Amino acid sequence: MTQRLKIDFVSDVACPWCAVGLSSLQQAMARVRDDVDVELHFHPFELNPDMPPEGEDVVEHLAHKYGSTPEQIAHNSEAISQRGADVGFAFDFGRRNRIYNTFDAHRLLHWAGLEDKQLELKKALLTSYFTLGEDTSNHEALVQVVKRVGLDPERARAILASDEFADDVRREEQFFMSQGIRSVPAVIINERHLISGGQPVEVFEQALRQLAKENA
Repeated sequence: MTQRLKIDFVSDVACPWCAVGLSSLQQAMARVRDDVDVELHFHPFELNPDMPPEGEDVVEHLAHKYGSTPEQIAHNSEAISQRGADVGFAFDFGRRNRIYNTFDAHRLLHWAGLEDKQLELKKALLTSYFTLGEDTSNHEALVQVVKRVGLDPERARAILASDEFADDVRREEQFFMSQGIRSVPAVIINERHLISGGQPVEVFEQALRQLAKENA
């Protein structure tokens, strides 16, 4: 008998390990699909909530925030690119030269959840930023991503021109921070079991099988 599990995926579209983690989780879900039915929900987290509209240079930002040298940044980017390739996600760090504010992207993701297109938009936004190097704070760039997944571009423009869903995003961010979430991705299964980070496919698969077994 197929067991149903709920997964809350807390993440940011400017988080490379979130891209790795989502691709890895999806592969794990595919492996267990005959036994486990997963209900997947995405929730907002901002790595840089105070990021100005114009963004910041990636190297300068990482050096200031983490004390990373250009050599360390290059090494880490190479390692992340390999992890991404292992699970089918293509990073192009040569195109990603700035870090942007992601609040409006999260507002669109909230809307996409109401339209049953959240997974599609989440993946498209990660690709937009990490593969194509697009500005995920620019409204017209966001509208183009919306169009790629078949959502209404005019509705997206109206949302972006207003404060619609802003309170919803802030409420969700505050809730998960109140639950102790300080880094992402945070993968919460059945509102009880936390898996942190961009784990390998096997880690997610084992967790899904074990929790489904306990549910049975």
